[in-house]
Amino acid sequence: MNFRRTSLALPQLALLASLGFSAPAVLAQASPPQEPPQLSSAEFQSCLSELRASKAFAAITSATFTQYTEHLQPDATVLPLLNRQPEFSMPVWDYLAVLVDDQRVADGRAAYSKWQDTLAKIEQSTGVSPQIVVGVWGVESNFGQNLGGRSLVQSLGTLSCFGRRQAYFRGEFASALRILQEGHIAESKLVGSWAGAFGQTQFMPSTFFRSAVDFDGDGRRDIVDSVPDALASTATFLKNAGYRPGQPWGFEVKLPANFDTSDAGRKNKKPIATWRAAGVTLVNGQPLPDSLPTAGLMIPAAGGPAFLVGRNFDALYSYNASENYALAIAQLSNLVANPAESRTGFVAAWPTDDPGLSRAQNKELQQALLARGYDIGSADGMIGAKTREAIKAEQTRLGQKADGRAGQKLLRAISASN
Repeated sequence: MNFRRTSLALPQLALLASLGFSAPAVLAQASPPQEPPQLSSAEFQSCLSELRASKAFAAITSATFTQYTEHLQPDATVLPLLNRQPEFSMPVWDYLAVLVDDQRVADGRAAYSKWQDTLAKIEQSTGVSPQIVVGVWGVESNFGQNLGGRSLVQSLGTLSCFGRRQAYFRGEFASALRILQEGHIAESKLVGSWAGAFGQTQFMPSTFFRSAVDFDGDGRRDIVDSVPDALASTATFLKNAGYRPGQPWGFEVKLPANFDTSDAGRKNKKPIATWRAAGVTLVNGQPLPDSLPTAGLMIPAAGGPAFLVGRNFDALYSYNASENYALAIAQLSNLVANPAESRTGFVAAWPTDDPGLSRAQNKELQQALLARGYDIGSADGMIGAKTREAIKAEQTRLGQKADGRAGQKLLRAISASN
């Protein structure tokens, strides 16, 4: 979602917002939002007047600024989201269970098939493999199904005048107005997450001007309604981030017994020959291929799957600063490109006896909670604050640890007791 190098909480909060989740995501889920503060319209308009005359908005004409801000009102509901604090740690197996489930894989294969000609042309232009582009598309917006519904002008205008990180958001606000000024996207279509990410693959407005391209040839860079533009822009972002054509992102590996993992780390790259000499093999026991010249050893959870990852994994990481996020895209891309593979997980098991739930299983859990009388809204597969409180109550009733986590054990126990 391209929320580059701000405080880590911002990309965490914005990623699952872009997917439709009501709780934040990359490494953590967050506490329920506080009540929105009272914001002064007069203070907001005064702030906007100051912005209009500032250097950051020098490229925005007076006519454009007036058109989109003259009657703009602040949206106080974005400020509690900005200040949310993490409270629920999400294990990597839970994270991947919801982002790489059977439905997303099926949808990804269908999207890959539908857009294969366009994806092939994008690969010719950028060198980025089609399955990687589809992987980003699936994780960022569920293949265009979850684009977010907040006005970027209103959200970014508000965040430019109130709350933390105003300087950062002012740059994004100016970029959003420039998108409108140049006619790339209509105001009614310039909607997205509360933090300003928008489009099929959730670009921030400043990222739009660094990476968005007009691939369908209509004279506009439209990453909202033009799938070719969105996918080509994503590939351009990855190319600019150092993507290496013809190289895999990495592969799952098997470590020899008593292997010293003290120097493991994505950034600590060594020649494949070095790993091969140390006894590391592919997870099926076959020798490591030469398709990846150097790689770092990544172990997301001690005792779980291990991976050798290369520069293309780093490019995925640059899209959103989380190794779990990059691994979700990488695994989804593998499955999209291999229709014969029926397993969504990795060969090695995660170090848990209570795996995470897919979106379909989250819905099943929520339906069971609704049947027990909990007021959690609809069974939408999104584990938000109300569902988590209901889970805690059920965990207490069942004699389980009341941590609010949705897992296989809880689903089986609740289903059996209904």
